Amino acid sequence: MTDIDTHDTDTPDSGAQRAGFAAIIGAPNAGKSTLVNRLTGTKVSIVTQKVQTTRFPVRGIAIDGDAQIVLVDTPGIFTPRRRLDRAMVASAWGGAQDADVVVHLIDAASHIASEGKTGTAADRKSAEDTETIIANLKATQQQVILALNKIDGMRRDTLLALSHTLFESGVYSEVYMISAATGDGVDDLKSRLAMAMPVGPWLYPEDQSADVPMRVLAAEITREKLYLRVHEELPYAAAVETTAFDEKADGSARIEQTIYVERESQRPIILGKGGQTLKWIGQKSREELIELFDRPVHLFLTVKVDARWQESRALYAQFGLEYDV
Repeated sequence: MTDIDTHDTDTPDSGAQRAGFAAIIGAPNAGKSTLVNRLTGTKVSIVTQKVQTTRFPVRGIAIDGDAQIVLVDTPGIFTPRRRLDRAMVASAWGGAQDADVVVHLIDAASHIASEGKTGTAADRKSAEDTETIIANLKATQQQVILALNKIDGMRRDTLLALSHTLFESGVYSEVYMISAATGDGVDDLKSRLAMAMPVGPWLYPEDQSADVPMRVLAAEITREKLYLRVHEELPYAAAVETTAFDEKADGSARIEQTIYVERESQRPIILGKGGQTLKWIGQKSREELIELFDRPVHLFLTVKVDARWQESRALYAQFGLEYDV
């Protein structure tokens, strides 16, 4: 639903193909991956309880009428401390600068909570990251669409007050209120993004829903299952690398992956008693990979301790991240 409307009233020519890029930016855990998955209608980005789970721009492909929207799900933008942090933030801003339209997604519930006594440290950090994003957008003078997410159960007057406050920053051309989880308001946003696409031929085949290399997608699926299982015990000191992806003569895929942790004490957390945790991660990952690839998958996982995995150029290259930032 559009509450502050400065929409372009021009309508696309009927039957003219349109195609372009829409970048989704925001603070960690704003719901960017959930929104991209909702817009494409399929699993493109991993979604977990943890913030900062998206580490590189993921391209999901959505169709709306004659328009093809290539959605760039960027890593959450936050204050970077490590090399990986810097690479992720640089990747997010790069995705925004190269897009035809930018959507700034904000967790409305968290943002409002940050202003009250009930707000958590995470709420306040998210609000700080949002202010940083707004300041950077002001500096670039880039007009963007504001999407207030997670509006479920929130009072309309509260949402309107928040939208007006943010709109006064001068950064946004319009505001949408959505719930990426339920789909409320998402179709309106999708239609707006379709209108923003430039006239031109589609960039991908009609039946393609994502532009992510299979070996990278496989690594991301396993990393998602890893965090789903041990999210309370394991910090962000873990990565998954697909070290082999072989197409077999019988049509199946043989995938070898390495899970990297930084300390020896983290290894038994992933293995679990009698290897049961690693077995669960492998089983759940394999089940989803079979569904995604529509073929039998043989998955082999290895856990390695490498205190300097965040300095591995190979891992950065796998995800298309700049190493020297």
